[in-house]
Amino acid sequence: MKEKQLTQYDFPMGYAVCFNSECTLKEQCLHHQAYLLRRDDRTSGPAIYPEAWKDGQCKRYSEDLLVKKAWGFSQIYDNVPHYKRAEAHRCVMNYFSAGCGPYYRYHHGENKLTPRQQQDIMDILAHFGSTDGLAFDHYEMDFNFD
Repeated sequence: MKEKQLTQYDFPMGYAVCFNSECTLKEQCLHHQAYLLRRDDRTSGPAIYPEAWKDGQCKRYSEDLLVKKAWGFSQIYDNVPHYKRAEAHRCVMNYFSAGCGPYYRYHHGENKLTPRQQQDIMDILAHFGSTDGLAFDHYEMDFNFD
C-alpha cells in the first residue's frame, strides 16, 4: 500500500498527460493519473499521443511508484580529505551543469534527488574517498516523475 496519496499538486510543471482510456495500464500510469487529476481550467499542455501505444505496450508508460528521494549536501563531503573538498564540491555542482542555482535548490530541498541522481553523486564522491556512511541530509518517499 502506498504511504502517499497522489494529488494534482504533486505533478511537475509541464508533465505530459495521457487521454487513452482504453489503455490496460492506465490505473498504474502517472501520465493517465495526471489527466484524471488535472485542474478543471487546464485547456492545453503536453500530451501523450495515441501512437505511443502499440501492441499492448506504451512507450511512455510511467508506473506510479514511490521512491526514496533525497536533498541536502551538508554531510556528503565528510569522507573527502579537506584539501580535496573544494574540487569535490565543484564536481558535484558541475553534475547539475547550469551553475550553482540547481545545486542549491537540491541542497535546500526545493528539488529532490532521484535514486539515480543520488547514486551518480555518490559515484562522483567515490573518486575523492570512501562513500561508506555518507548520507544526504533528508529523505522522503515521493512519486518518480522521471
